[in-house]
Amino acid sequence: MTLKVQAAESRIEQLCIEHGLKMTGQRRVIARVLSEADDHPDVEELYRRALVLDSRISVATVYRTVRLLEEKGILERRDFGGGRARYEATEHGRHHYHLIDVDNGKVIEFEDPEHEAFMMKVAERLGFDFVSMRLELFGKKRQPASAPSGKTSPRPRRKKDQT
Repeated sequence: MTLKVQAAESRIEQLCIEHGLKMTGQRRVIARVLSEADDHPDVEELYRRALVLDSRISVATVYRTVRLLEEKGILERRDFGGGRARYEATEHGRHHYHLIDVDNGKVIEFEDPEHEAFMMKVAERLGFDFVSMRLELFGKKRQPASAPSGKTSPRPRRKKDQT
């Protein structure tokens, strides 16, 4: 099976072109799979998804492409535990955080403007210009009866919210 030609380039395809990368058919498949991911896939999962679109793609090609995209700053590697690196598109200037469920490995993305503002103040107080930050929380889901009430919570991110 091969990838059907689609008129619009994926977000990651566009970034690759902007960075001057040669876009082979297999790189386009990998870029499209990454752009359409609403999770944080590892290389093996990327390979499985890409293979559905192009049966000629190899796992070595996926590894090489992911490494290249990471070197170019198009992808970011994440370590959520479990012994495997997972990937997501770099979002220059937009900050989000990850809450990892230690029981099932599910990753929940969220934004918290108050936390970001606080971190900017900390950097300023210590004499630095804020550039970026990374926050990864690990937790266990509470039983519904023990959930706290009366506090506001950070806004979860949905793929629809991203630009």
